[in-house]
Amino acid sequence: MADIEKHGNGGSVGHPGAPNQDTFPMGAGGTGGPPTLGASGVQQHFYQGGLPLRTFANPAPLGLFSFASTTFILSLVNVNARGVSTPNVVVGMALACGGLAQLLAGMWEFAAGNTFGATAFSSYGAFWISWAVIEIPDSGVIAAYDNEDDLANALGFYLAAWFMFTFMMLIASLRSNAGLISLFFFLTLTFMFLMIAEFTGNNSVHETGGGFGIVTAAIAYYCACANLFSRDSSFVSLPLLPIPKPRTA
Repeated sequence: MADIEKHGNGGSVGHPGAPNQDTFPMGAGGTGGPPTLGASGVQQHFYQGGLPLRTFANPAPLGLFSFASTTFILSLVNVNARGVSTPNVVVGMALACGGLAQLLAGMWEFAAGNTFGATAFSSYGAFWISWAVIEIPDSGVIAAYDNEDDLANALGFYLAAWFMFTFMMLIASLRSNAGLISLFFFLTLTFMFLMIAEFTGNNSVHETGGGFGIVTAAIAYYCACANLFSRDSSFVSLPLLPIPKPRTA
C-alpha cells in the first residue's frame, strides 16, 4: 500500500509517471524517510556511498488485487448470493491469492521501506492463511469444539482481534488519502458486523457484514487500479484524494 499511503497515483519528476524523488532510504540523507513509489510503479533508491542504484516494482497493486478478489468472493458467500452459503470455494483462494500473494507483497513493502504497507499486506495475508486453516477439515480446528455455541464464540474472539487490528490501521491511515481511509473504514465495519453475528447468531447481521465486505472489495479494486494505471501505460488515471499534510513552521 505504499503508493496509496504516500502519493496516490504519483507525481511527475523529469518525465511523465516518474516516481517522486524527494525522499531517501533510511539513513541516506534528506528527510531520512522511506523511499517513495510513483505512478509508474518503480521504486527509486537513491545513490548511497558508492552503492549501485536499485529499483523495485510497486508491490501495492498485487497486494490490493489479491485482497480485493478474496474478500469479494467470501463476501458474496456471506450475503448468501444465489443461495451459496458454504465458503469452501474460498479456501484455495485464501491460501494462494489472499494469503501467499498478499504476504509476498508485504515482504516487498518491507524491502521498499514502507512500514505501513508491509504491516497491512503481511498481516492480512496471514489472516487469509489462518482463515483457510480453520476451514480445512483436516486441520481439526472446527472439530475440536463440542457444540456450535462454543465454536461461534471462538470465531467471535478471532474476528474481534482482527476488528481491533483493522481499527488501529484505520487510525494509522488518517493522514494518507481518501481511498485508503475509506478502505479501512469499511473493512472495520465488515469485521465488526461479522464478529457481532458470531456472538449473537443473527444471520441478518452476518449478511450485513458481507455487504460491507463487498463495498470493501470494490474500494480495494479501485485503489489497486489507481496504483496500477500509470501515465506511461494507461490513458486512465484514478485519483485517490490525498489528505493535505500539516504545514511545518
